[in-house]
Amino acid sequence: MTLTLTVSDEVRTLVPGFTALVVEARGLINGPSDEASSALLDEAARRLAERLDGRSPDQDPHIAAWRAAYTAFGAKPSRTRNSAEALARRALADGGLPRINRLVDAYNAVSVAHLIPVGGEDLGRIQGAMRLIRATGDEPFVTVAGGVENVEHPEPGEIVWCDEEGVTCRRWNWRQGPRTRIDDATVDAFFLLEALDPMTGDELRAAGAELAESLAKLSPGARITVRDPE
Repeated sequence: MTLTLTVSDEVRTLVPGFTALVVEARGLINGPSDEASSALLDEAARRLAERLDGRSPDQDPHIAAWRAAYTAFGAKPSRTRNSAEALARRALADGGLPRINRLVDAYNAVSVAHLIPVGGEDLGRIQGAMRLIRATGDEPFVTVAGGVENVEHPEPGEIVWCDEEGVTCRRWNWRQGPRTRIDDATVDAFFLLEALDPMTGDELRAAGAELAESLAKLSPGARITVRDPE
């Protein structure tokens, strides 16, 4: 069954020009970070440094567009950075990019190399359709700290991704919840690449193709499709 993802009219009105691409993959092989996935991250960091040429990530036009989008729904982009900017800053820092697991490393590498927010979710843990909406403030967002589960709620008007059970990612692509995240046991997953003007459709598709290629190399035999959201 193909996962349905929709974007609400409220979001499209607030942030015109938003586009996305879905990479859906089944039959994946995940596990701890290894030499292959680490190499993807190292190469992504090199490409990022070359692209920025001494500038900070927020000076990139695409990251600047995301900062403006965050401001539009009331977030403070210097405090809660979009995922692409946050990763880029880590890539440029002394500690470098974190190694999470093979699949997360693959999509983080594409995010850094292309300066585009990329998220990944375990398909088996998604409940119903996925929607990008402006929150009412009542939607549950489950977090876990020190082994203890806690339920938070987004701020009214905040842009969030959610399924039928609750919020899966707060502030658009800032903080993913643990319920649906990809871990070592993940077999089926989807990856969402999110773009704003001035990123072109060709640039978005190139990033998606690169991710599909990386997934195919890390998981030979996986069934991978690249498509637009519904």
